Amino acid sequence: MNIQTSVEAPVIKNERPKAILFLVITATFWSLGGLLIKSVNAHPFAIAGVRSAISALVFLAVLGKPKINWSIAQFGAALSYAGTVILFVLATKLTTAANAILLQYTAPIYVALLSGWLLKERTRPLDWITVFIVIGGMALFFMDSLSTKGVLGNIVAIASGVCFALQAMFLRMQKKGSPWESIFLGNILTAIIGIPFLSIAWPNASGWLNLLILGVVQLGLPYILYAKAIKHTSALEATLIPVIEPILNPIWVALFIGEKPGLWSLIGGLIVLAAITIRCVLVEVRKC
Repeated sequence: MNIQTSVEAPVIKNERPKAILFLVITATFWSLGGLLIKSVNAHPFAIAGVRSAISALVFLAVLGKPKINWSIAQFGAALSYAGTVILFVLATKLTTAANAILLQYTAPIYVALLSGWLLKERTRPLDWITVFIVIGGMALFFMDSLSTKGVLGNIVAIASGVCFALQAMFLRMQKKGSPWESIFLGNILTAIIGIPFLSIAWPNASGWLNLLILGVVQLGLPYILYAKAIKHTSALEATLIPVIEPILNPIWVALFIGEKPGLWSLIGGLIVLAAITIRCVLVEVRKC
């Protein structure tokens, strides 16, 4: 095994704006998950497994023959990807959905702490300020629905956030190679673990349609964009910009189910979006 680490590559000016756009699109597609998963009558692990199996087929269609080298970076990203998906499903089962998504998106803090050591990507004061403003904004966004119940679920959700952070960093280690294979392997691992749970409850026809949408639109295509984007952004950006996901998630619920967010939710969401936008603009201005 060999580890694929190196100092941060020079930014390709024409690719970076596109990469940021890919992250925004990725977060938007990811945010559809809550709405779609609720419509599938099956065990959560089965949903995760089938979704990942379909996503793996999407990756095969794009990749052709995967280039598996079993490097530490590739295998580490695959394991952390599977951990992110499985632990988040488990956390959602054991605690509130708001707790699960908020605690998972503490990932930028772990990246900020570890990326200098693992990736040689320096975390600047602007990055730290943005991280804590985003966490504060998310706390406001979920103020009405956060709960102290389900301590075990909260711990599992934190572990999911750690896995999400490790996934971003292991994928970033492969910036000069192809991170896609790691996600493909992670999907295969998740499918192996989750599909046996189909024996508990078999989805109906509409459930299978929603699983297809989950596998292709909510997981497969966005992770292809994510793997492309992470080659041209830092690991911190790859976990910070997708924070748009938990902000958009309740918006879809409000639009299609009628559960409208409260005032604190709207204020928190605006703070998060403003902080991420201002940081991206300042970083670009600094590079001009």
